[in-house]
Amino acid sequence: MGVALTRAAQWTAAGTGVGKLEFTPLNVSLMNDIIKFVDNVNSKHPQEAALMFREALEWSSGIDPSAFGSDYEISKGALVSKENVDGIPLLNFQTSSGDIKIYSFNQLAKFLEIAQKEKLKETQVCLEANRDPIAKILGPSFATVEGEDSSMLRLLEKVKKGSEEPLAEVQMKLFLLLQKLDMQLLNTSLQKISQEVRLSPQVIKNDVQLLQSFSGEEDKSVLKSISYTSEYEFSNGCRAPPWRQVYGDICYLIIITHDTNVLHVTCSTAGVFENGNFALQKKSTNTRKIQKTEVLTGDEFDQSEKFSDQDKNKLERKKQLPKSKIRDAKKEEHILKHMDTSQQQISKDDKTLAKDQATSKTAQDKENDDIITIKRYKCKASREKKFALKRLGSLETEDIDESSTESEEEQQEMDRQHESNTDLPSEYWQIQKVVKYLKGGNQTATVIALCSMRDFNLSSETCQLAIRDVGGLEVLVNLLDTEDIKCKVGSLKILKEISKNPQIRRCLADLGGIETLVNILDSSNKDLKCLAAETIANIAKFNKARHTVRLHGGIQRLVSLLNCDPILSAHLTEEQKKDIEVARCGALALWSCSRSKKNKEAIRRSGGIPLLGCLLKSPHENMLIPVVGTLQECASEQSYSLAIRTENMIKDLVRNLSSGSEELQTHCARAIFKCAEDEETRNLVRAHNGLGPLVKLFSKTDNKELLAAATGAVWKCAISMENVNRFKNLKIVETLISLLVGQPEEVQINVVGALGQCARDQTIRATIRRSEGIEPLVNLLTGTNNALLVNVTKAVGECAADPENMAIIESLDGVRLLWSLLKKPNADIQASAAWAICPCIENAKDAGEMVRSFVGGLELIVNLLKSDNIDVLASVCAALAKIAMDEENLAVITDHAVVPMLSSLTYIRDDKLREHLADAIACCCKWGNNRVAFGQTGAVAPLVRYLKSKNPLVHRATAQALHQLSFDPKNCITMHENGVVRLLLNLMESTDDVLQEAAAGCIGNIRRLALANEKARYK
Repeated sequence: MGVALTRAAQWTAAGTGVGKLEFTPLNVSLMNDIIKFVDNVNSKHPQEAALMFREALEWSSGIDPSAFGSDYEISKGALVSKENVDGIPLLNFQTSSGDIKIYSFNQLAKFLEIAQKEKLKETQVCLEANRDPIAKILGPSFATVEGEDSSMLRLLEKVKKGSEEPLAEVQMKLFLLLQKLDMQLLNTSLQKISQEVRLSPQVIKNDVQLLQSFSGEEDKSVLKSISYTSEYEFSNGCRAPPWRQVYGDICYLIIITHDTNVLHVTCSTAGVFENGNFALQKKSTNTRKIQKTEVLTGDEFDQSEKFSDQDKNKLERKKQLPKSKIRDAKKEEHILKHMDTSQQQISKDDKTLAKDQATSKTAQDKENDDIITIKRYKCKASREKKFALKRLGSLETEDIDESSTESEEEQQEMDRQHESNTDLPSEYWQIQKVVKYLKGGNQTATVIALCSMRDFNLSSETCQLAIRDVGGLEVLVNLLDTEDIKCKVGSLKILKEISKNPQIRRCLADLGGIETLVNILDSSNKDLKCLAAETIANIAKFNKARHTVRLHGGIQRLVSLLNCDPILSAHLTEEQKKDIEVARCGALALWSCSRSKKNKEAIRRSGGIPLLGCLLKSPHENMLIPVVGTLQECASEQSYSLAIRTENMIKDLVRNLSSGSEELQTHCARAIFKCAEDEETRNLVRAHNGLGPLVKLFSKTDNKELLAAATGAVWKCAISMENVNRFKNLKIVETLISLLVGQPEEVQINVVGALGQCARDQTIRATIRRSEGIEPLVNLLTGTNNALLVNVTKAVGECAADPENMAIIESLDGVRLLWSLLKKPNADIQASAAWAICPCIENAKDAGEMVRSFVGGLELIVNLLKSDNIDVLASVCAALAKIAMDEENLAVITDHAVVPMLSSLTYIRDDKLREHLADAIACCCKWGNNRVAFGQTGAVAPLVRYLKSKNPLVHRATAQALHQLSFDPKNCITMHENGVVRLLLNLMESTDDVLQEAAAGCIGNIRRLALANEKARYK
């Protein structure tokens, strides 16, 4: 079903957001087949129909809750099925929002039966919300992938285990049924699509107009421009000449993109084709594959965008040059003229040239110096041209994300040139001689030259740049296209070493070396695979290289290298060792590639997650480091963090926290740090006894990366109070406080975050005070790092919940520092500071006087009600509710127009804001004519609608606000008109005493007003 939805179903492509299923005859046919399949599974395969999905199918349903029968009941405001597994209902329908979750085919069939006439629409919405339903039904390891799918093999292994996997057999049967459905859907779509194969002029015209609407010079546009080569349109809609229309040609297009060369495209009834390379001076449309009619001159050849650097280098090695050395610009121009002449001779008679090259090898050696000089000239000009374009913004990187490791220093390093050769060591000149033999020698001489080159210290920057400067990179890349294994291995071993240099890896990418390396991954020789993968791992350190790897199918090939079962035995055969090394090198390359968001998705779609999970069980440390490194790099994506949890990888990550390798420990801790945002993951870390090993890593204070990863993992795990209790037993607070001073900001951010989470426990708050941890926390409020300030304000706010701690914070002027952070432009800092101010005001001895002592403080916090950030608004409302407890402060904020500002927020639909807004309104009603002002500014009617919320905290705050507002007769009338009495009567049944009292008081005021009106009427 996943493949059919991806390839056969027709999805909308234009517009913003996620694509929708078009309501076409093909899609209707596919959806009807799926509905029949669900009914068939429920009736003929009851065991498979009862199997609980690994993850629920979720979507927003439009079915009326009253349509559900007696098999369903109301629980916590939701309609749930009586049928459940381990207390989890197999159908959960939120009646307020319409969101539905279904966990089995049995319930899915019942729901479709309930939907009746709406079943087709519900199926459409379900498929749109669950683009890969098989992954949710059977787990991420069965997700639709590109290339070879080994999920069935893994399922068979589970079936063989028998008692260890009791549901594996049922899963396998269900998987086979789903595969059968997939084939049926694909066959159905094939029959319908086959009737609409040929294109028409109108279809082409519509597509061109659509692309033109998305074209422009701005960065967000898809293309720069798309245009016809001919403006004349024949009566049949074609733009191609009549003598080409007889062959099916419709028109010819010129497409200018943002990041590639100009594309020349032929549109015909058989499809759309890109034309072959042709001379820019002649525009010919006589054939679909256009032949070269002219040979470019030297200057034209250098400027042409239609040729890759690799093509240029191949042609340059064929050119015959003058034998004299070239030292100045005039001689270089002279050489270029001769290059043009020799190139024309090559195009006329390639065989004669081959003979001449064979008989003049000695002359070739002398000419190599000339080639080197020209390559330097062109390489420098090319780099200067690209750098200028980048400065103008014409070139874009493929996808920059938070994991990119490029920097301005590296870019400057790339553009640095050797301006003087006088102080170069002897190795520089020796390598020049070796490269000459590499260029002009036969097969044996080439192998010997490669061996000689490996004797140099290739880790030295001098040797690396020497190879580049004398044209050695081009030769090494070209050797990868030979059939000789020894030459390939020798070249790869050298490239693997020198590609660690940033300048070298850039040049290799420009020479087209990545495409060649990717092709080598298909080789049957395992040594070649390993070397190619390691070289890709070194090169793929910048965006362009990672994009190129994905563009040429490198991700799929690298994932296929991971298909190696973990071998637990200590005694390995040579073949097993090679298999492990191939998988290790593949993981190493994927680690480098995974720094791109698009590559992460490509790895997932290629089936990389279950293979990485399988390798995670390996006992080999050198294998685990790149595997865990890849996982932690990808764990920032929700799909990966979900897979890490469901595929039981947390257990292996926790096990490796006790490894002897600090690098492996660092990657495991980072993976836990990124995944522990999820509650189930935090529980799994605790269940597998992972909290203790994380705390032990705090002792390795010399390794700052490991310390940052460990403290980050502890911070995220401490979100669960069960984990906080465990940390309390491990006496973690004293250790965390010791790390507040003298550590990098990355460590401090995580340490303060962990303290803020742990400080929710009253005992830990007291421990922080006894360990003198409050002062260093307050001192950090003067920092400049935004992430650190957010965490520090939260920690100080949690500590302020204790009156004794609050006294220390006030003595250190901590409240003033918190208030000053409200001036920061960062919304997260503003919200966090406002939340922290609330417990400070609540627990300060003389809170009113303290707040008034801040010059301009009240005006500052009231003006924050103009913010667009919901969290800022909610936190400020909460702070204003505390400030309004003091009558003088309430008078001041009233003068600052707090009433109309609060009233303007009552129309925002967010329960968190509603709760604190209603609380602030209730507190502000106690001064002067504020009750009347709230009525006049239209705050009463929206507040009545708050009572329809499902959040009991909103009910409580709203009832208190309405109670205060009901002391004004006009407000009572407004409330009554909006049906407040019935809503409040329902709330009076609550067990919350405060809510009951406020609701009763409001109804009492409304009733007294009604009685007074009755008496006045009869008098």
